[in-house]
Amino acid sequence: MNAKLTDNTIGQVAKCLQLAILTGTDIVDHLRQMNFVVTDGKIEVSPEFAAQFESNVQDMLQELQEKQASQKKNLFD
Repeated sequence: MNAKLTDNTIGQVAKCLQLAILTGTDIVDHLRQMNFVVTDGKIEVSPEFAAQFESNVQDMLQELQEKQASQKKNLFD
């Protein structure tokens, strides 16, 4: 069976690479966590994985914003 990656899947791989670079983590670990579904010969990121990935990114951004706010507060105290 032959299957091709969808544009969405390629984009998700790119996001994983960006996250690995930004966090200093191994891209292989990120790729191993990915889950896919095959539909009509096309490999697509599973909806559950995509939702969890986005949730994790939002959580990291929120944590970063909180740290930055705390550091700014400490600078001016």
